[in-house]
Formats: sequence, C-alpha cells, structure tokens
Amino acid sequence: MTVVPRSSVTSRLARAAVLPAALVLVAACGSGDAATPKAGAPGAGDPLFPRLGNGGYDVRHYGLTLDYTPEGNHLKGTAVITARATQDLGSFNLDLKGLKVRSARVDGHPARTARKGTELTVTPRKMLDKGHDFETVVVYDGTPKDITDEDGSALEGWIETDDGAVGLGQPTGSMAWFPGNHHPSDKAAYDIEVTVPKGYTAVANGELQHQETKGNRAVFAWHSAEPMASYLASVAVSPFKVTTARAGDLPLYIATHPKEAAAGPRLEKLLPEAIAWASDLFGPYPFSSAGAVVDHNQYVDYALETQTKPYFDSAPDDVTVVHEVVHQWFGNSVTPRTWRDMWLNESFAAYAEWMWEEKHGGRSVQRVFDDYYSGKDPLSDGIWAFPPADPAPATVSDPPVYGRGAMVLHKLRQVVGDEAFFATTRAWVSEHQYGNADTAEFERFWQQRTGKNLGGVFGPWLHGQGRPDRP
Repeated sequence: MTVVPRSSVTSRLARAAVLPAALVLVAACGSGDAATPKAGAPGAGDPLFPRLGNGGYDVRHYGLTLDYTPEGNHLKGTAVITARATQDLGSFNLDLKGLKVRSARVDGHPARTARKGTELTVTPRKMLDKGHDFETVVVYDGTPKDITDEDGSALEGWIETDDGAVGLGQPTGSMAWFPGNHHPSDKAAYDIEVTVPKGYTAVANGELQHQETKGNRAVFAWHSAEPMASYLASVAVSPFKVTTARAGDLPLYIATHPKEAAAGPRLEKLLPEAIAWASDLFGPYPFSSAGAVVDHNQYVDYALETQTKPYFDSAPDDVTVVHEVVHQWFGNSVTPRTWRDMWLNESFAAYAEWMWEEKHGGRSVQRVFDDYYSGKDPLSDGIWAFPPADPAPATVSDPPVYGRGAMVLHKLRQVVGDEAFFATTRAWVSEHQYGNADTAEFERFWQQRTGKNLGGVFGPWLHGQGRPDRP
C-alpha cells in the first residue's frame, strides 16, 4: 500500500482490533461431551487483531454474484463459499459488516443465522465433519458501508464515489461487501460477476471471462485462479475508459476514469517496463494478468495493491506504480501470515522504490539509505519509533514498517552481497508462492540459504529499539 497520510490508516487499523466477538449459537449435549457439536472460532487469533477472520474451516473458493445500482448505492449479492472443515463444526462464523442477510444454505439445506456486530454465525442442519468439503450460499442486500476513520474520512470498505463505487479491503474493508473469512491467512480463488447500469464498467481482480449487455444493464464476469487474500479483492464501478495491451505474453487491462484519461497511455508503457524490471529482480510475475484501475476518488488518498490490478485514487507517479507492482510478489503472492508481518510486504515495495530511483538516474540505493539514517529524507521521519517486526494495531502502517523495513533489506544485501541477496530473494518468492509466511520463517530462510549468521542484522535493525549504531 502507498498511503498519504498514514495517520488516517493507522487509526482505522486500530479500530479493527476492537471488533466485537461473535455470538456463537451451539446446540449443547452436555459439558465435556465429545459428541457436542463444536463452533468455529470467531477470530483467527491474529496477534494484532485477534477477532479478525474465523476458525474451523479453510475457504477454497468464493463465487460472488453482485448487482449494483450507483443511484441509491444499493447492492444485491449472492456469495457461494466453498470450504473444507478443519474440525468438526456445529456452527461457524463469517465476517460481514452491515447488509441484510436474506437466506443461508449449507450443502443445499437451509441454515440458521445470527448476527452480532460484524460476525455472522451460521448453524447448518447437521454437524460438518472434519475434512468435509461444504458449500455455503448467503443471499444478502442493502446499502454497503464504508469503514471510517475517527476523523470521519472514508478509507476502506465499500466507498461510494461521485459516479460509482469501489470496494477496498485493507485490513477489514472486504467484509463491507461480501461475507467471508477475512484474514490474510485464508486465501482462496475467486469468481466475481458484477451487474451494473449500461454505460458503467465493473472491474475486479483477475481476467475478464465475459462481458454482455442485457437491456439497460451490463454484466462483467472476472476470474482469479491464483489464491488471493480477501483484503486484496476489489470491485471498482465507474464509467471507466478501458485500455487492453500486453506486457510480453501477459494481458494488461487498464481502466481509467475519464477525468484521469492521460494516465492510460502512460501506464500502457510503464506497466510492461516495471513488470519486466521486477521480474528480473524477483522472479517470474506470479499472476495470469496485470493492469491497473485509476479512479478519480476524492474520498481516499492512497493506492492499494489489489491483486493483478492495483487501485489508484488518481493518476499516480511512476514510483507509486512501481511500489504497487512489486506488491504483486510481496504481499499478494507471498502474503503475511498475520498483520504483524506486514513489514514483509512493505519493506520490499519500499526498497524497490529506492532501486527504481537509482536505475533512473536519481540517488543511489546507498545514498537513500544514508539519507534515511541521517534523517535527511523527509520520508524517514518517525522510522525509529518501533522495530519493523513489532508494530502495534495503531502503527501497523507507520514509517518503520516501510522505510526501516527497507533498511533491513539493504543491510542484508551489504552483508551477503548482491548475488546472494537477489538469489535468496527469488528463492523466498518461489518457495512461498501463493502461500503465507511470517517473520520467523523469513529469518530462518535467510540464515539457512546464505549460510551466514545474520543476527547482527536482524537483532538491531529488525527487532531493536531505537536507531542502531552504524558500523
């Protein structure tokens, strides 16, 4: 994510830490009875946001059929969620903010539902055995909401714009427009079909499978085969101008708001260059397509690495595009296991900015590092406030996660050398592709692959308090 200002983002992230727990309805057969149907946990146990996500099942696929009318901001949806039970389940939870649930079915049979806060508890007709693949269908509608910061800024969720809307999900916003297991550790494939008024375009992740007009409505069906964390799922609706192109063998789909039309031709040239450059550094591009959405959105002030098509609130500069492109490797393909591990995403995206600047005749990477260490770079303000690997809920998008995280990578590069640094980075991406990883795994991986004791980097730079002494 590229965010200005980050203070707004941190406050919305802090709000996620205090989401209400689920009201779990379970048919009791007696305390301690082994036959008692079990409820899936109402949270995934995230160290920063323990009530996000849910337990007891693993989602394999989301099939979302949406019908959106900008006038009145009305959304009708059917979510078909295919999952596997990881324990015996008498009931399980889905995350959903607002919206009216009209019905729910599990494996074709009606299921009971209960709501409390952002938790939707589903109780199937009979217990789901561990290892059982099951299908949940939830029909819902209403006026989807944005999730606002304490200062009243609309920053995520379903954000209504002047002439459309966009769904943005980091970290909790996706629950505003579809029910699911909204924690980054539970990735799934997606099919998203969106019906909108004729004249509008609905853009989502992955590849456009078909597009048709039915009377005064237009239908857009998108398919994402590669696993995706729900916070990276997105739908943008507007009268976009669409440009299709290629980056080598990779199809590009670029949607630009009419007021940002100049961004289309520029991205048609920049995206292939950025993707090729990043592929040389980090390994093959991990998805089946690429692109971008450039909106004209006065309600948000950040870019987000939505999978395959980063979202920009307005025409972006080149460095911002590079940052979000590199997130396709770091954050999207290799996704943090918990929100505490967010530095694994942002450090590489920020470090790529430094390398891009050097490549295009600006400061060398070493000079940028020096400017951060001395405080000469304006983006270095606040980078010593806490270790990158130990944010709090209110600081998970603060400068240490970005700038100081990039400094950790540069110190690794200095210690192991360029050849080992990039070889190990490519191996990290390849071996964790489409999965999740955490900080402890990263440290072990680098020590084992390079054969070096890297405690002198990880100790003071990743985990230490304050500015490390510079050797």
